[in-house]
Amino acid sequence: MPSGVEQMPAAAVTVPGAVGVQAQTWRDGRRCARWECVADEAPVALIYNGEPHAVMMATPFDLEDFALGFSISEGVIEHPGELQGCEIVRQEQASDDACELRLRIPPLRQAALQRRRRNLQGRTGCGLCGAETLAEALRAPRRVAAGMPVHAAALHRALEGLQGLQRLHAATGATHAAAWAEPSGSICLIREDVGRHNALDKLIGALLRDEIDTARGFALITSRASYEMALKAAMAGMPLLAAISAPTAYAIRISEEAGLSLLGFFRNEQFVIYSCPARVLDAAPAATRGAAMIGSSAAPKVAAAT
Repeated sequence: MPSGVEQMPAAAVTVPGAVGVQAQTWRDGRRCARWECVADEAPVALIYNGEPHAVMMATPFDLEDFALGFSISEGVIEHPGELQGCEIVRQEQASDDACELRLRIPPLRQAALQRRRRNLQGRTGCGLCGAETLAEALRAPRRVAAGMPVHAAALHRALEGLQGLQRLHAATGATHAAAWAEPSGSICLIREDVGRHNALDKLIGALLRDEIDTARGFALITSRASYEMALKAAMAGMPLLAAISAPTAYAIRISEEAGLSLLGFFRNEQFVIYSCPARVLDAAPAATRGAAMIGSSAAPKVAAAT
């Protein structure tokens, strides 16, 4: 919290992951003081068996989910049972909400982690910081299961449902969301964070903790689909990833290698399929440069990716 800024009384903040600050607004030629609700952001350190591994800027909420999802999507462990313990230690003397996630993993996983010699210093939205070699940065994805086919109507139903479930974004306007939908399009889980990677990791962790079959459904993300977003989805066994904004070329390549259906520009009752289109039913047969446009014949008009 910046010095000189009074915090809103705790009772006035009802959305987890948000804090209140005193600010000034300028409107209609007038300036006035008011309380504003903003997204919390703090350093979160991941420590495996006493060895520091990563420091990520994240919304310090749903941290157990984040710990498990990060460990799986980054290949630190192979399955949830290998995360043998998670202790959240708040740094009370810090000026922010900094905390440590002290995680326990089997000795063999710890040895493999040490061989990678990765010491990650992450910023919001940062994906590959700290990787020391190309081999570490560009990991091969896992092949995903065939999963279940998804109708275009179910995809649109999920998108409509997502808009009303982003409580933290509605309060602050500063967070990304990752959601999990059943094949029918009904959303059963959602996680939010200031970082798009963190939101997806939290979702992956929540799915695994609830023992939800990641081969039966699909994920939606309110961001672009970068290389690491596609890789994380594949590592979690998700058969389909739908992004509000555009994918990158390498994300498409990873998706094809993993057998992941990757959708982009998912809004306004239309989307573009960039890889593995057979999973999406009611899809038009026409394709351009390997990407099939579903919905309006006009190219989607979207805001710049964040």
